[in-house]
Amino acid sequence: MPKGYWIARVDVADAEGYKAYVAANAKPFGMFGAHFLVRAGRFENPEGTSRTRNVVIEFPSYQAALDCWKSPEYQEALKLRLPVSTIDLVIIEGYDGPQPS
Repeated sequence: MPKGYWIARVDVADAEGYKAYVAANAKPFGMFGAHFLVRAGRFENPEGTSRTRNVVIEFPSYQAALDCWKSPEYQEALKLRLPVSTIDLVIIEGYDGPQPS
């Protein structure tokens, strides 16, 4: 079964307020087996548009990724994020097929 991912691009307007969201999202992320692969590191943007932070979170399955976002625990954390940031979020199923050689 392919893993699931959250791919997010984020602009944070209030860093202190965003810290409350980060603290609150730890519980639902733990509940659904989330693992950060990318968390606001250095980046280049050679094409298209970007935001100031990029995040990639891996989940054990696509369903777990969806369930995390829909969970009451994440929805409570979301209320803390909405007023202090702007985000583009995609929840996507991973690919485990053939790779180029």
